[in-house]
Amino acid sequence: MTSQPSFSLPTTLHNPTSKPSQSQSRQKALRDRLSMNPNSSQPSDTAGERLTHAPTTGSGSRKPEKWYQISLGRGMINDVRRRAPFYWSDWADAWDYRVVPATVYMYFANILPALAFSLDMFTKTNMSYGVNEVLLASVLGSIVFAVFAAQPLVIVGVTGPITVFNYTVYDIMIPTGVNYFSFMALIGLWSMVMHWVLAATNACNAVKYVTRFSCDIFGFYVAFIYLQKGIQVLTRQDSGEAFYLSILVSLLVLAIGYICGIIGSGSLFQHYVRIFIKDYGTPLTVVFLTGFVHIGKMASVDLSVLPTSKSFFPTTDRGWFIDFWNTRISDVFIAIPFAILLTILFYFDHNVSSLIAQGTEFPLRKPAGFHWDIFLLGFTTGVGGLLGIPFPNGLIPQAPFHTDSLCVTKVISDPDEGGANKGHIVTKIDHVVEQRVSNLAQGLLTLGTMTGPLLVVLHLIPQGVLAGLFFVMGAQALQSNGITLKLLFLCKDKTLTPASEPLKRIERRAAIWVFVAIQLFGFGATFAITQTIAAVGFPIIIILLIPIRTWVLPRWFSKEELRVLDAPTASPFTMISVGGNHGEDAAIETPPDSGSVGDAMLVGGEDSEEAAAERGEGAGIKGRENVGGGRQVYGEGIEMRNMSRRSVSRQSK
Repeated sequence: MTSQPSFSLPTTLHNPTSKPSQSQSRQKALRDRLSMNPNSSQPSDTAGERLTHAPTTGSGSRKPEKWYQISLGRGMINDVRRRAPFYWSDWADAWDYRVVPATVYMYFANILPALAFSLDMFTKTNMSYGVNEVLLASVLGSIVFAVFAAQPLVIVGVTGPITVFNYTVYDIMIPTGVNYFSFMALIGLWSMVMHWVLAATNACNAVKYVTRFSCDIFGFYVAFIYLQKGIQVLTRQDSGEAFYLSILVSLLVLAIGYICGIIGSGSLFQHYVRIFIKDYGTPLTVVFLTGFVHIGKMASVDLSVLPTSKSFFPTTDRGWFIDFWNTRISDVFIAIPFAILLTILFYFDHNVSSLIAQGTEFPLRKPAGFHWDIFLLGFTTGVGGLLGIPFPNGLIPQAPFHTDSLCVTKVISDPDEGGANKGHIVTKIDHVVEQRVSNLAQGLLTLGTMTGPLLVVLHLIPQGVLAGLFFVMGAQALQSNGITLKLLFLCKDKTLTPASEPLKRIERRAAIWVFVAIQLFGFGATFAITQTIAAVGFPIIIILLIPIRTWVLPRWFSKEELRVLDAPTASPFTMISVGGNHGEDAAIETPPDSGSVGDAMLVGGEDSEEAAAERGEGAGIKGRENVGGGRQVYGEGIEMRNMSRRSVSRQSK
């Protein structure tokens, strides 16, 4: 098949016989800066110019390799090379007010569901895992990925799927008389080796085939896992007054948390008030309702609370290091198929978390690196097995929540000045504070939570509050899921649906119904298998979603329909690490110049109320806007922007 036509630089730039003019020389130098040609010089940007580095690509002008040409380690090396020039700015850019609420928000958004998962595993694994194990897993993931990862915005911790994996392995292996922690350590060590093999063989290049189709199904599944866990927590409560009070508290957490989210993204109150409610509404709700159950006659109701253990000690009577060698030889080999399933799960789960956290809705300016991060994930998996803690990996929906909490917005007038939109004001993301401090800080706060006084405080949290947190996380994940949005579109009155709705461009309305039905079937199959003893095999169904989307769906849907129904998860700039999105040219994608207003007019200038509130100034806290408010100029200014999407290599289909 022939490759798609592309734009190219003027031929005079490539004519060796013509004498280059000054303008041509500037374009030639700029083109060299944009390529990954190893013979060209590196950009001369300094650390002080942080975000003005020219973007880089993974393959440059090299001829595309065949599938059997592995080139061991090339993906990891290129990931490190791309991200290394930004490492200092990853720390320096943290001097921004948005880092403070993002740290606090992610601390609670990560630790509270983790505590709820610890309760679930504590119950289903006969107290093998508890609060300290789950907290230490979150600390391990956050510190390693904040300091060393190529994608430091991704939050790593204990997820719903890994809890299902852990207690399913427990149910299968304990009747055989195996030492559970030794067996889990073997799984972790085997999986570590498999992760490293995937990283060395550039297996993350297959991430280019992961689109919104697979991400939405997996996100839908995770959301329902949250809801299911909340219901299970309530069903384990005592009958009578304790049961009904737990239901009341959980519903109050859901209602208040959901309302806080609506207010945070709405137009009620001043902007700095909305930002405060959005950032701190959920943790304050937990604090309030923890004390609420001690008011009046409710104080006499004996509610089940979160079980805790001694500070910095495992829940069971054991040491932190697992002597995995004290096990049967047969168990060493029995652990291999479990490790394969775990590796498949983490390969998909972590990469999907990375993709969603760096989605097209976020104007990111720093390159990503999938291969290197899979190598790091293998390291944390092996260490987690040796410590006897749950294996950490990328979190959904916490990872995209983290990126969203670091967004600085601005108020602009609607670019469409015609008709009813004349004078309409909209909020637009100006830039994202890309740094490593918020992830590291929330991990250190989690480590501090393992101290005695804070464990006493955690022991006061009623289990009904934790159930409500499950409901909040599930509802928020469902609200923004692509399957939910398509279902809402199909239920809307056609005459009242805005003409700007992309789904209205699809002539065959039945195509939308069929697409959603296929997604719901994939979700149903994944969710159904997790309710059986074969739950450990659910990663197989998840990974099968990728070839179904790549080779099966194009037979039923046209390219135009799939372009609307299933857009790429991340931008070409983010996907450079894996060779670009499937079906698109491997083109240079400059970091979006979201700071420029374009055709829209900034209301109130650079120090508008919206931008000031995001920096904390509206709330009486002075902050510094990140690197000039996101108004960086790349390369040669206007000339650079005009050349931002020039192709430098081609993929043959």
